[in-house]
Amino acid sequence: MDPSGIFSTSYRSDRRVVRTRWQALALVVFMALMLAAPYLVSGRIIAILNMMLISAVIAVGLQICTGYAGQINLGQAAFMGVGAYTASILASKTGLTFLLTIPLAGISAALFGFLFGLTAARIKGFYLALTTIAAQFIFHFAVLNLPSSWMGGSNGITVPPAELLGLRFVGESSQFYLNLAVAAIMIAGAFGIVRSRFGRAFVAVRDDDVAAGIMGINVAATKANAFLIGAFYAGVGGALWAYLIRFVGVDQFTLFHSIFFVAMIIVGGMGSIVGALVGVFVIRIIQEIIATVGPNIAESVSFLGGDIVFAGMNVVLGGVIAMFMILEPKGLMHRWNILKSSYRIWPFPY
Repeated sequence: MDPSGIFSTSYRSDRRVVRTRWQALALVVFMALMLAAPYLVSGRIIAILNMMLISAVIAVGLQICTGYAGQINLGQAAFMGVGAYTASILASKTGLTFLLTIPLAGISAALFGFLFGLTAARIKGFYLALTTIAAQFIFHFAVLNLPSSWMGGSNGITVPPAELLGLRFVGESSQFYLNLAVAAIMIAGAFGIVRSRFGRAFVAVRDDDVAAGIMGINVAATKANAFLIGAFYAGVGGALWAYLIRFVGVDQFTLFHSIFFVAMIIVGGMGSIVGALVGVFVIRIIQEIIATVGPNIAESVSFLGGDIVFAGMNVVLGGVIAMFMILEPKGLMHRWNILKSSYRIWPFPY
């Protein structure tokens, strides 16, 4: 017997220290593998990793806005587009280095997202979703109708490569290190945000905005800040996308892309930064499988036409979202947490 609980508390503390050390070791090993990836895998895999890193930045921002703050956002691709166009214009017309264009792209997208975040103070749910969809159409309308000398119109904008101290990030491998560095900074920042008083305010507003207001939280400002942060992450991701593709067009940022980002946080798990990363991995792998298998199916079954890839991707991703909403609405991270708890208390059932 241990009436004082000293030994049990010490045991739990020791387990926590050991677990933290293992987590730190796993993180070091993972980062070492990521740094060595260009020398270990093919160029095709590096291209997929680049897409995953950019998607991770955008999905983490959406996770903060939707998963933690509870604000439905179906315009994340539009915010990404604002960041991509800002970086493209600054890089091509002013010659600024990416050290300035990437944060400025995030700031411009954050301001655009903040405008729609202000509407969240009065509306919620389905009507808020419609408002964020409006951001998508406003973005497309502005790009296509403003003078082509400003944003390129339907022709798009060609983006010069990122450059630092004479080093040009041209190939997939060099761009991979840029994306990895920015993604690591943004993800670390996301963990800091959700553990700060702002993150606690987001969760309080998500759970019950009326009770949060009674406790003294500025609900309207909190909702607007959630959109601001989510859009900032999208803008940074859009800037990385512009430097990776080296061309920005309005058709790269559609409502379908916004839905894909929502699918990532649903599959990974709402309210978890790691869940957003898991969702990015799963959805991107599914997309790559469909993109690889789809053309073969289109060739073997010619009467289906060449649109089978795009249609199949949307159908499969829609089915995945529906399956998770029905069978596992809290995402893969919730199931993983259950498995960890079961392992720790085994052989006891509770």
